[in-house]
Amino acid sequence: MRITKYTHACVRLEHEGRVLVIDPGTWSEPAALTGADAVLVTHEHTDHVDVLRLAGLGVPVYAPAEADIPRLDVVQVSSGEEFTAAGFHVRAVGGRHAFIYAGQPDCANLGYVIDGAVYHPGDALHVPDQPIETLLVPAQGSWLKMAEAIDFVKAVNPRRAFAIHDAQINHRGLSSVNGWLAEETDHGYRYLRPGESL
Repeated sequence: MRITKYTHACVRLEHEGRVLVIDPGTWSEPAALTGADAVLVTHEHTDHVDVLRLAGLGVPVYAPAEADIPRLDVVQVSSGEEFTAAGFHVRAVGGRHAFIYAGQPDCANLGYVIDGAVYHPGDALHVPDQPIETLLVPAQGSWLKMAEAIDFVKAVNPRRAFAIHDAQINHRGLSSVNGWLAEETDHGYRYLRPGESL
């Protein structure tokens, strides 16, 4: 499986000509959606879902059943549900967005385990009850502390981890975050720049 990171939380997965894109938000590059066969959206915030781009794409868009995403037809998904999107096996996990302050926001958030190997948690730190080979770990957010990101990687215990949710960090801050995750997690952490694949 080829994984390409785009700006912020957007990730593109490709395998045998099939393309699945996760969280193409307003900060991610339009190229992420070129040739997409299906899209997964973790939650309703615009840094994870660009409604205007997706409305005219003409491919299935999967999102939490409780998400409020006006003007976009979605396939509603619930936690624990398993389905196929663009030929990839997907398992939805979790259920709620991490709190920022005073219990807000409280919206639906699903993480997605793809082909039993790659895990994108959206804006939450839900630990799935299965082994994960590749963890896409949130690196920064108003809802996240660095210590929580490190503990999340340790709890999931993946073979390797890559940062997502990083668009609000400047160069110095990103170097610090990458240093902490690489030093403290010992789980094959590596930073992928937007547009970089492996």
